[in-house]
Amino acid sequence: MTPSTREDSPRSLGASEPLLSVRDLTKTYDLGELQVHALRGVTLDVLPGEFVALTGPSGSGKSTFMHVLGCLDRPTSGRYFLNGQDVSAVSKRALSQVRNRQVGFVFQGFNLLPRTSAVENVELPLLYAGSVPARERRERAVAALRAVGLGDRLDHHPNQMSGGQQQRVAIARALVNNPTLLLADEPTGNLDTRTSIDVMGIFQRLNEERGLTIVLVTHEPDIAEYGTRIVAFRDGRVLSDQPVATRRIASVELARIVEEAA
Repeated sequence: MTPSTREDSPRSLGASEPLLSVRDLTKTYDLGELQVHALRGVTLDVLPGEFVALTGPSGSGKSTFMHVLGCLDRPTSGRYFLNGQDVSAVSKRALSQVRNRQVGFVFQGFNLLPRTSAVENVELPLLYAGSVPARERRERAVAALRAVGLGDRLDHHPNQMSGGQQQRVAIARALVNNPTLLLADEPTGNLDTRTSIDVMGIFQRLNEERGLTIVLVTHEPDIAEYGTRIVAFRDGRVLSDQPVATRRIASVELARIVEEAA
């Protein structure tokens, strides 16, 4: 079913309510005398536990859409429900609270503080929250790093780690607040093929073992196939929305690479 056939109000699929639901979402940027229509009436549901890949060429609207989903930007019109709450028109302060408590972000450029250790980088969201004691911050940061396989790199700084390890730190930082939604913007864009597969394996494990809902932006068709569903954007609209026909499984591909190298 394509988004154009869906109803105009939040709906459920089976027994599940959508974790996020957008209705006729638009985003227009005013650049002097020029208006840029980045989103043109997007309607979409994502259920809890889905792993959705957003694809499309540059300028298609997928990154703008992710910024709205992450409460980093407001839509010009339309409605956005996150976990049942209409966040499309709440105050900036309320929007910031939603962003900090419910959403985790992973970016292409890692965005780590260079003079700060891995565990201190991961602690940052809890430090900004202001209500988490220092001991608990450290315990949660260590647990998040162990979850991504970096329990032995706690005190390493970014310049002492590979690109893949830095991205693992960024993923741990996104997990430390126990978000309901993980957003990843071109998370493999700066990584080689094997490291990209490794990172996608982490996302698959988080999705399958924790039931974490993931929305990932990528321009690489093969990376999109690690998800369970692909939503393609073009000219600010959803061009197609369909399940992945043949899903890539990172653990299988990594095992094959090791076998071929032996």
